[in-house]
Amino acid sequence: LEDVDIWFQDETRVGQQGGITRVWALTGTRPFAIRQQQFNYSYIFGAVCPAQNSAVGLVFPYVNKDAMKLHLEAISSQVPEGRHAFVVVDGASWHQEDLNLSNVTLLKLPPYSPQLNPVERIWEWLKQKWLSNRSYKNYKEIVDACCEAWNKFLTEPSIIPKMCSRQWASIEKLKTK
Repeated sequence: LEDVDIWFQDETRVGQQGGITRVWALTGTRPFAIRQQQFNYSYIFGAVCPAQNSAVGLVFPYVNKDAMKLHLEAISSQVPEGRHAFVVVDGASWHQEDLNLSNVTLLKLPPYSPQLNPVERIWEWLKQKWLSNRSYKNYKEIVDACCEAWNKFLTEPSIIPKMCSRQWASIEKLKTK
């Protein structure tokens, strides 16, 4: 088990009907927040490995098995030679075990358990800091915003282990059982 790493993977939608988050405002005032009614979206596929302080993100116009395959190939390219990645995923229909690669194996979470996937915290953080309360002119602006937010996330080196480490998801714990 010394050559195994646990990765967490998930996707999030970003677009013109994005979320509205809390903002600071003077007491007694009502702050203004933008909420568009158009329907352009993009999806960030993200995966993190807290033990290796690694992350892989791709932006796609859709979510399906083909996009997931490309994301797993990107994860595979970041797994060090001689190591294996167990990628923890939710039960989405495009998370299929026939996508496993020689150095990447999918592990599904129990149904209806998003709280077990720490990547959910990353989506919250990205949206709170950079992706909410915005107006996007077109699809290209959405993709650019997603890429910019993910790249800013990667510039903070300690954030992956801080936000995504889970005591229950430790290879050391598996060795002692």
